[in-house]
Amino acid sequence: MRVIQVGIGGMGNTWLRAVQRSPHVDFAGFVEIDDEIARAQSEAYDLDRALIYKSLPEALHATDADAVINVTPPQFHREICIAAMNAGMPVLTEKPLAGTLEDARAIVAVANESGLLCGVAQNYRYRPLTQTIKAVLDSGELGALGALQAEFYRGPHFGGFREEMAHPLILDMSIHHFDLMRLFLDRDAKAISARSWNPPWSWFAGDASAAAQIEFADGLRATYSGSWCSQAFETSWNANWRFECERGVLRVEDDRIFAQQLLRADEGARGLAGLHDAIREMPLTAMAREGQDYLLHEFCEAATSGSSFATTAQDNIHTMEFVFGVMRACDSGETVRL
Repeated sequence: MRVIQVGIGGMGNTWLRAVQRSPHVDFAGFVEIDDEIARAQSEAYDLDRALIYKSLPEALHATDADAVINVTPPQFHREICIAAMNAGMPVLTEKPLAGTLEDARAIVAVANESGLLCGVAQNYRYRPLTQTIKAVLDSGELGALGALQAEFYRGPHFGGFREEMAHPLILDMSIHHFDLMRLFLDRDAKAISARSWNPPWSWFAGDASAAAQIEFADGLRATYSGSWCSQAFETSWNANWRFECERGVLRVEDDRIFAQQLLRADEGARGLAGLHDAIREMPLTAMAREGQDYLLHEFCEAATSGSSFATTAQDNIHTMEFVFGVMRACDSGETVRL
């Protein structure tokens, strides 16, 4: 499969490397509006400068491509995704699906009308840590899940569009964790209460800290707290998690997974007391491909053979509704129902 990559700076580096590693995907061309980025990346990755175009229509006209990878800032996702599908091309776009919920729904509408694949790069789903958590929860060994907590604290200095966003933490980072909640619970959010704020030392223009309480279908509850301008004691990018289950607890800290199971409940002088087994560290699931490598392979398979692709635009719109619901709850101070 031959692809056009739109945007080769910043996060584009990750996709340049993923395509160059793939035995099944090759580049037909590139789109980059910044001449300095085009020059630097052509040297760094040995790209043919003649194949770097200023716009997607120009690249589509000049190349024999099969698909498009969209690595532009969120406000351009609607334009690029729809242009690709209107040209008959499946498209794999970086998250978020779009910069606004209206734009995201417009992309889904074109995907539905055209029947073309529009995939969203929710790469955090395809990590050994994530797959192990999902496998343990699905095994039933800890019983029914009742609640979960997630905590995320980092202090990255990206520069660029992220530092100008109104809700940089929620839309650009917490979207991963909210999407993982949907994956872990096999449910969509139904009601959200949230607050966001910006600490005095923040280098972000928008709110870089937030806390949320989320209700899912069947009454499952989740709490989330995070910051993108934390100054110490950082968590993993994957966040720390705690899953409260009927017969024990699954805890994830610093990319390590621990389980402790309730063996039985004994009636003692002080009432009901739990007898637990020893804390176990869970070995991580082995994966032949991870992250963008997994997504690229799955996208290639789906685009060429019609196999399934988990994070289509049609599925990911529910993650977008979740994320924008959190932002609406922060802005309004009211509970948002989805």
